[in-house]
Amino acid sequence: MPRLIALTVPAARFWWHRFGPMFAAEIRKRRIEGMRFSRWRRHLDESFVTKTRDRKAALKFLRKSMRRRGRPEVIVTDKLRSYGAAMKEIGAADRQETGPWMNNRAENSHLPFRRRERAMLRFRRMRSFQKFAAVHSSVTNHLNRERSLSSRDIFKTNRAAALAEWRQLGAA
Repeated sequence: MPRLIALTVPAARFWWHRFGPMFAAEIRKRRIEGMRFSRWRRHLDESFVTKTRDRKAALKFLRKSMRRRGRPEVIVTDKLRSYGAAMKEIGAADRQETGPWMNNRAENSHLPFRRRERAMLRFRRMRSFQKFAAVHSSVTNHLNRERSLSSRDIFKTNRAAALAEWRQLGAA
């Protein structure tokens, strides 16, 4: 009969901290290797999440992105000139594609964030805005259910459960 081993929370935490980064690195490496196929394209937008959107910020963003996910065959950007300067410095100017409507995939992916950003123009520091946006995203995702994804009864049930949980959190 096999012996059962009791696993305590501190032991699990120890093993997680010791071996978790190695597992994550291996998963990331395999993901990168699996993504290397002939027509791999990356769509980028000028949201570097920095105060400036200059060549230095674009260069830092591109290097970090390529280190994490590998070198793409084609990089689709808008016509922001800092991308061109950064691409020349990296040596990938021939891989850049720009044009009208080519980068709609990247532009449309962050429209909800842009909407929140426009509403929160009174923030003086990027850090305080990012803190607010992180909390706001969690609360918004919790309370705003997509009506078009489910039937009316399921939507009302889910919304009632979310409101009950929100009221419970507020009462604590």
